[in-house]
Amino acid sequence: MSSERRFYFDHAATSWPKSEKVMHAMIDFMRDCGVAAGRGGYRSAVEADQLVNLTRKKIAALIDAPTPSCVSFHANGTAAINVGIHGIIREGDHVVVSAAEHNSVLRPLDDLVSKGKLRLTVVPVSQQGNVDSEAFIGAIHPDTRLAVLTHASNVTGALQPVSEVGRHLRETSTLLLCDAAQTFGAIPVSVKDLGVDLLAAPGHKCSGGPLGTAFLYVAPNLHEDFQPWVLGGTGSQSESLKMPKEMPGKLEPGNLNVPAIAGWCAALSDLMDLESRRAQNQVVATMLRDGLRSIEGLEVYSGEGPLPVVSVAIDGLPPSDFAAILDSEFGIEVRSGLHCAALIHSCIGTQGVGTLRVSASAMTTESDIRYVVDAVRQVAEEMTGS
Repeated sequence: MSSERRFYFDHAATSWPKSEKVMHAMIDFMRDCGVAAGRGGYRSAVEADQLVNLTRKKIAALIDAPTPSCVSFHANGTAAINVGIHGIIREGDHVVVSAAEHNSVLRPLDDLVSKGKLRLTVVPVSQQGNVDSEAFIGAIHPDTRLAVLTHASNVTGALQPVSEVGRHLRETSTLLLCDAAQTFGAIPVSVKDLGVDLLAAPGHKCSGGPLGTAFLYVAPNLHEDFQPWVLGGTGSQSESLKMPKEMPGKLEPGNLNVPAIAGWCAALSDLMDLESRRAQNQVVATMLRDGLRSIEGLEVYSGEGPLPVVSVAIDGLPPSDFAAILDSEFGIEVRSGLHCAALIHSCIGTQGVGTLRVSASAMTTESDIRYVVDAVRQVAEEMTGS
């Protein structure tokens, strides 16, 4: 069987398709304005700056930030996380992370470990990718400078106990950084409820914006001592060779990707009711999990929460071959491999080859889910001879 239609099930990597309003907003900005933000006093430059500030305000409102100045823009989620880590870490610090973290977290920390600049403790996760809150909290010591915990695994979709960890750390000096790449735009994400000091997320995943967008939230009490990681022009205080002390300017050197921010701003208008979005995602997630779990011979790795992100595997069939069959025979686009998560696979038993990840969105239709489940079932039956 072959299909000419494109069945996209890689939303954990990036959302697709983008809405018409997102594309029009980007085109309109480039055609009608098209200038840099914060780099001039003329009318179109002021309009570009106003667009950036409006987007900043929308994000601050969505995450319950006390002020928009807590929100800085970055080229992608990886850049935002790196700015967060390097802005906080000092030589000799101790850091605690989970094995569910993305390489955006693990690689900069490993680099600092290899240079003898910090000590790192990794807390393992369950076979479904869940972090045990007691084990994670138990790894935090009085001298721990930073704890990093993803809001949800990008391999299994498992939601992590960030709020439990956050409540515990309120009584300590340890700071908490949360990677919300898989949750911002899919479910409510509140820095107050989570109890985090830093929160990073890209704009191109669940919130429906274009690639090249991300934000970093930094709590107000950290602004003064937070160290910029990338230095350069900001359009302000140009007489000084030092970065501005004020947030968020001190974290935004160089020109922002204003066309992409324009598209993201349009996408954010659809996120005012995140409880409803969470409910939609829960329906899709349950349907996808139940369908895949009904297939004999298929190993399923998934959390039980509202995120429609599921990893699967079949004995004897490498995930890359599995994905190629689904693509060529059924027109289904899924991700195979390790998913840029280096440590989780030794915990869930998929080290070396990784998994096939099927990830949907709140807008994925019931008929498309049935189609992908049936396709996976056909491949599984071919492999098992059932």
